[in-house]
Amino acid sequence: MEDIKIIEVKRSILEDNDEDADKLREELAAQKTFLLNLMSSPGAGKTTTLLRTIEKLKDELKIGVMEADIDSDVDTRAILGSGVRSIQLHTGGMCHLDADMTRQGLKEIGSEDFDLVILENVGNLVCPAEFDTGAVRNAMILSVPEGDDKPLKYPLMFEIADVVLINKCDTLSVFSDFDTEKVKERIRMRNPKADIYFISAKTGEGIDNWCNWLRKQVAEYKENI
Repeated sequence: MEDIKIIEVKRSILEDNDEDADKLREELAAQKTFLLNLMSSPGAGKTTTLLRTIEKLKDELKIGVMEADIDSDVDTRAILGSGVRSIQLHTGGMCHLDADMTRQGLKEIGSEDFDLVILENVGNLVCPAEFDTGAVRNAMILSVPEGDDKPLKYPLMFEIADVVLINKCDTLSVFSDFDTEKVKERIRMRNPKADIYFISAKTGEGIDNWCNWLRKQVAEYKENI
């Protein structure tokens, strides 16, 4: 029997988005606008961390925030209360943002007006990690109550993160089975280059270290583009 010749014609469904994300980064570089993609599971503390970050940096940097959710405007209202411009992005049921959706949001918020735009992505440890938004850096939050095994269960999220914030460290005495050394080891197993900071958005612990990291990233970006 004659062998059947198989021709692979499939193309990654993410390839077009990756190309668009690279184009978006070029557009942002021309504006000297730093885009940070902030990800986490629901309830890990993205919005509270953002409020702390804005409090520390808003007098130094012009900051805008894009809040992505399947529905509601609760988080946007909270951010507006901090005195910075914020818009709500509804994803129509999708559990992530891609580069084109991010571009639409940047157009509406007027990204050229800002030094730093922060995209608070949809709360999810799977889908947001799969789609490049065009951000300059990816940050993710892991909260203590979620457990120290999340880098084992959701590898891609930790692999793409430039920085991991371990939030709610004020609860370590309650969640005593959370092993701080083990979680760092597991994160570095996935991504040796990721920076790791223990923070409490509630008390403010560690926020200065995180803001120093972000401040440095924005400054180096502006110097090098």
